[in-house]
Amino acid sequence: MFARLAEHYRTVVADLVMSLRALADGLQRQGFAATCYVCGDERQGQGASFVADLGDAHLVRFLVSDYGISWVESRNGHELVKLEGADAIAELGRLAESLNPTGVAAGSGAAAASALAALALGPR
Repeated sequence: MFARLAEHYRTVVADLVMSLRALADGLQRQGFAATCYVCGDERQGQGASFVADLGDAHLVRFLVSDYGISWVESRNGHELVKLEGADAIAELGRLAESLNPTGVAAGSGAAAASALAALALGPR
């Protein structure tokens, strides 16, 4: 059972990495400063660091790895919110969905938004 759970988590991490890259690309196309650095072998998607500047000194950072998942939101250099695990994924999904009406989720960004929403909801 534990081996199956570990493999499922690795799959979730790989899916999140792919979605983060697509979201960063979509944000960049819309003129936002966004980066996504992939850790480890890029094909295996072992982890990533995603940072986006949403304007007005409002930054979000999302980290995903085999060790955990976290979301940190700050404004003017002061940390406002820190979430981990499913809550962090849900917040990232909310961000992707909130940017969808502005056209950020066009093309590969749409895949990111739907993948993030599916991950936030979890298996049914």
